[in-house]
Amino acid sequence: MANKNLFKSIVGKLLPATDAINEERAPAYALSAKHALAQYAATGCMNHTFYASAEEQLARVLELCVEVDAEFIAKTALFCREQGYMKDMPALLCAVLAVRDRELLAAVFPRVIDNSKMLRNFVQMVRSGVVGRKSLGTQPKRLVRGWFEARGVETIFKSSVGQSPSMSDILKMVHPKPATAEREALYGYLVGRDEKREALPQIVRQYEAFKKGETLDVPRVPFQMLTALPLSTKEWTEIARTASWTMTRMNLNTFARHGVFEVESMTELIAERLRNPELVRRARVFPYQLMAAFMSVGAGVPEMVREALQDAMEVATECVPEIEGKVYVFPDISGSMHSPVTGYRAGATTAVRCIDVAALVAATVMRKNKDAEVIPFESDVVEVRLNPRDSVMANAEKLAHLPCGGTNASAPLALLNKRKAVGDLIIYVSDNESWVDAPHYGRFGGSATRTMFEWSRFRERNPRARMVCIDVQPYATTQAKEREDILNVGGFSDRVFDLIAEFARGLLEDGHWVKVIEDVEL
Repeated sequence: MANKNLFKSIVGKLLPATDAINEERAPAYALSAKHALAQYAATGCMNHTFYASAEEQLARVLELCVEVDAEFIAKTALFCREQGYMKDMPALLCAVLAVRDRELLAAVFPRVIDNSKMLRNFVQMVRSGVVGRKSLGTQPKRLVRGWFEARGVETIFKSSVGQSPSMSDILKMVHPKPATAEREALYGYLVGRDEKREALPQIVRQYEAFKKGETLDVPRVPFQMLTALPLSTKEWTEIARTASWTMTRMNLNTFARHGVFEVESMTELIAERLRNPELVRRARVFPYQLMAAFMSVGAGVPEMVREALQDAMEVATECVPEIEGKVYVFPDISGSMHSPVTGYRAGATTAVRCIDVAALVAATVMRKNKDAEVIPFESDVVEVRLNPRDSVMANAEKLAHLPCGGTNASAPLALLNKRKAVGDLIIYVSDNESWVDAPHYGRFGGSATRTMFEWSRFRERNPRARMVCIDVQPYATTQAKEREDILNVGGFSDRVFDLIAEFARGLLEDGHWVKVIEDVEL
């Protein structure tokens, strides 16, 4: 019979040696420059996180941009905007391209800078000087003018909400040439010049008439334009009655604050709208957005409306692919995972924490894969009983309220090995800052993390098994070295579910996530 201790020592020596330390000063694997940039781009929101300040994130991203080619920067900007739905990082990468490669900037600008929020982000970042210049320059100004020319007057007016810089500031910077008298009047209106009222677009005239009390008809404009006005409950009720599905989801607290739910039948109307399967599908809403809405609603929002958001979540998870074989999900519930997933922002910190995202992923996978087993971990594994028939939101809340401690990423794998369990796919959702198992590092000859060692033992029994490590925070190390059977991916958009399914079916090539980004067409 083979000497098991000798065999274990040989396995440990064959595993890849660590080459970095993580934020907890524990051994880890460094991501390549391209992978690290993709990780920051898909998870970083330029705010303070549990381990890093916004300034440190910005400095690291700019360092990584120097290490990779401009084409990869452009493709990363496209990927994290179009598939990751990020805002700050894609704008920053475009600002880098404004200095690094203007041809590539021109190629990606219309797709990345696709709304007024992105436009303001881009202009602000270029003018801040962080990328090496403080003025827009000739070509970026031309691109910004093209942004205005590509949009109708009503869209431009509705996009004029926001400051730092305002739409007025941007117009004064780039001086777009209006092609029509209507557009000329709108530009003048936005920069504060007196213009002939009859030349303004109809939507502007309706808004001004409503502001002055000349009409009681509520104009179809963004709610931010209305919140500063002295509107009555009757007027807010009319806004809520005709609002789109997305506007309704985003303004439940606003409606509650203005007494809309106290009006007869309005609670039922809004709840029915939110849970309407056709409207949910048409809005292309994602589970994360619904969790954010569910967690941010205040006490004034009726329980019926909260339940409608849970019903909408069930519809939204229909697009999550089912995975063949036995699946295990390991949500990290340690202390650091209780920090806001998009970081701390003065006066605007999200209610959604990293642990909520981990719980959402676990509950969603279990919803689509009835035999999936969820094993939460902190310093050790934590027992929990989840019912796959319960709503995604109910299971996510149960996971998010478990006790927390340190981080021991290898613990759930060690448990499976102790059970001699079989399986096809392991999914971690963590910030990858494992340290509790670091003191035992020397036991394996200093050659690998404990997570890699336990994974090698699991694969001895399950040679076709694969492991996905989802990182929800912008750090550049991992506990599992990327290779054919291991995928490290960042972010919490729903594109991650598709990547997991593709990886599980063996459809991703070597380099996995970086290759996905490199395949983006400019």
